[in-house]
Amino acid sequence: MHTTALPRRTVAAALVAAPTLWLGARAQPVAARTATPAQTEGPFYPVRLPDDADHDLLRNGQLSYRGGQPAWVEGTVTDLEGKPVRGAQVEIWQCDENGHYHHPGDGGKADAAFQGFGRVTVGADGSYRFRTIRPVPYSGRTPHVHFKVRLGPRELLTTQLYVAGDAGNARDFLWRNLSEAGRNALTVPFTRGADGLQARFPIVVAA
Repeated sequence: MHTTALPRRTVAAALVAAPTLWLGARAQPVAARTATPAQTEGPFYPVRLPDDADHDLLRNGQLSYRGGQPAWVEGTVTDLEGKPVRGAQVEIWQCDENGHYHHPGDGGKADAAFQGFGRVTVGADGSYRFRTIRPVPYSGRTPHVHFKVRLGPRELLTTQLYVAGDAGNARDFLWRNLSEAGRNALTVPFTRGADGLQARFPIVVAA
């Protein structure tokens, strides 16, 4: 059977173009993530860090906190390319069940058994986890948890976590001023899981 050969120029062009197309498909850049929106630190960041400043805010030294709804708050800290930010530290602070912080500006009314502040270093995969309570409202504010992310001497982010579906969100001046994308990033559900009440809060920073 007689077969018509392709022109040499056509064959050569195909051989050159094929690996280029294949490499181009393989080298498609991953879309950059959007950084977690920053929020104000607020007036109640601890003046002095507690002696007990670990992941468990329901135990302060030898004291055990029995108030509120116990909850796990967890997530990951990644950069804009989705890579774990190794060595990053995550801090949280929040009020107790009665709306009081461990801060002199709040009148010293916070329950001594509630640690109120915690700090952890993320795992190799960027993960962090805290045991605390589902945040509660206080005068002028919807329920929230304050977050700060540090890497060595650098402060990468200060923000706040909000509770999805809470009626107070729409009245809160900070939550209200967020864009829709910002609200979606900072507002997370607290749901029942194997370990009890849980919230997952992924954090993306420009490391």
